[in-house]
Amino acid sequence: QVHLVESGGGLVQAGGSLRLSCVASGSIFSIVAMGWYRQAPGQQRELVATITSGGSTNYADSAKGRFTISRTNAENTVYLQMNSLKPEDTAVYYCNADVQTIVGRTTVRRDYWGQGTQVTVSS
Repeated sequence: QVHLVESGGGLVQAGGSLRLSCVASGSIFSIVAMGWYRQAPGQQRELVATITSGGSTNYADSAKGRFTISRTNAENTVYLQMNSLKPEDTAVYYCNADVQTIVGRTTVRRDYWGQGTQVTVSS
C-alpha cells in the first residue's frame, strides 16, 4: 500500500504565497510522476501541475508563471510553490502519484491520491 500525505494549505490573502508538500510512503518500487490537482466547490477536479522522475513538468494555463512544481526523488516528496495567489485558486488541492509497486515477481503501476489540503485565498 502507498500513502500520500499533503501539508501546507491554509488561508492567505490575494497576492500571497503558499507552499504545498506531499510525501509518499509505503511499498514503493518507483514513482513515475507526481502532481497536484485541485477541486473547487461544485467543480470537477482539475490538473494544476505534474512532474516526472526525470524532472519534466507540465502546468495548467492557470498555473503558468505563478506556480512552480518541484520534486525530491530520494525523499519521494513533491512541492508546489504558489505565488501571486488569486481568490479563484481557492480549492482543495490533492497530491497524485503514479507509482510502481512490487507484487510477487512483477510490478504493478497505478495512481494514488492524498486526502487533500484546503487552500483559501481571500480578496
